[in-house]
Amino acid sequence: MEKLKNITVWQLVAGEVSHRVGNFGWSVFSVAVSTACLTGSLLLLRVHDIKTDMVAVEQERRAAADMAQMEDKYRVITKNMGFNVLVLPKDQNLSDFYAEDFASKHMPESYAHTLASSKIVTVQHLLPLLQQKIKWPEQNRTVLLIGVKGEVPMLHGGANSPILQPVPPGCATVGYELHRSLNLKEGDTVVFMGRSFNVNRCHAERGTKDDITLWVNLGEAQEMLGKKGLINGIMALECKCAWSDLAKVRKEITAILPETQVIEFAGQALARAEARNQANATAKAVIEQWKKSRASSREQKEKMASVFVPAMWLACSLWVGLLAHANVRQRKVEIGVLRAVGMHARSVWLLFMGRALLVGGAGSLIGLAIGSGAVAVWGEFSFSWETLFSAGRGSALWWGILILFGATFSSLLAALVPAMIAAEQQPADALREE
Repeated sequence: MEKLKNITVWQLVAGEVSHRVGNFGWSVFSVAVSTACLTGSLLLLRVHDIKTDMVAVEQERRAAADMAQMEDKYRVITKNMGFNVLVLPKDQNLSDFYAEDFASKHMPESYAHTLASSKIVTVQHLLPLLQQKIKWPEQNRTVLLIGVKGEVPMLHGGANSPILQPVPPGCATVGYELHRSLNLKEGDTVVFMGRSFNVNRCHAERGTKDDITLWVNLGEAQEMLGKKGLINGIMALECKCAWSDLAKVRKEITAILPETQVIEFAGQALARAEARNQANATAKAVIEQWKKSRASSREQKEKMASVFVPAMWLACSLWVGLLAHANVRQRKVEIGVLRAVGMHARSVWLLFMGRALLVGGAGSLIGLAIGSGAVAVWGEFSFSWETLFSAGRGSALWWGILILFGATFSSLLAALVPAMIAAEQQPADALREE
């Protein structure tokens, strides 16, 4: 008897485990199953978040690339629409300009170079020109003479392919109505105001005043019109940062060239703005649709886990409690003997709670291993375990620690009532029943 009194609680727990392996094993199995289910569910959600975050980064990168590509296509399309900004002399009457289709006032050709050498960002593709409606004496008809020599390169920007090809000296580009009515073709020679010009290009029909234009080199036009060193307009193309924002364009240009005024061809500007907005809207719609799909997928997984895991956890806890109660009934005589030799009720209670602690600890560790292993096999990891268990909100490491303590606590809670029943048993009653 004295020897029994010297046995510690943990020695009794060890003896209990070794002599009742089946009961202990089923208890551990129950805790392991519930822990594995919870671990697997949480890790799968974690995997889902990591994967979707990785996909989100890739989707946003692709969306940004697609948007840039789309904007570039729209830029090319809108560039083909032609110039949409015209810089005129400040004293030019706009009513006269619209009525005559050309400016009667003039400004120095150097204005175009001043604008090109500035740090202007709202326009590009600067084209100085001199245009005037004039009689073509050799053909006895009125034409719109336009003198250009090519776009002035922007000193602060990259090289851009020109919208309008320059007209070399001694050459002329002829509008559709002129070359059609005069039966002109490329390579022919025409005489204009006593000068011979080689037809280097014939424009297709445009249905505008361009059909009666005769394009020559700017220097030659200045000589024929007696306007040496002068122009009456600078054509330009708005940059995308200022599409459909004439006030911004006007403010920047007039700050550099105070003696000018700016008009905008609203149709082309609006088309450019709509094209850019369409590109942005399309890219944003793709991203938003993907985000909704991602949120819906996670919501479905959460709903399923919120029903399945608690049900499994409750069932396993009840099973652990029933096994603990059965264990108490089977050990009634042993409890009576222990109490008879002087073991306190508190020590009996600690015996069964110690067993529950061992069940919870062993079961939770096994469950964590099984749940993690299952996710590793069927979760199709495309990232490292370090990423999965990285610190921070939602970290699998912290969830694992909480699960370990939670499962152990649940095991203790399930064994609490059977342990109290065992502790309250009287030795005489237990031995008498035997």
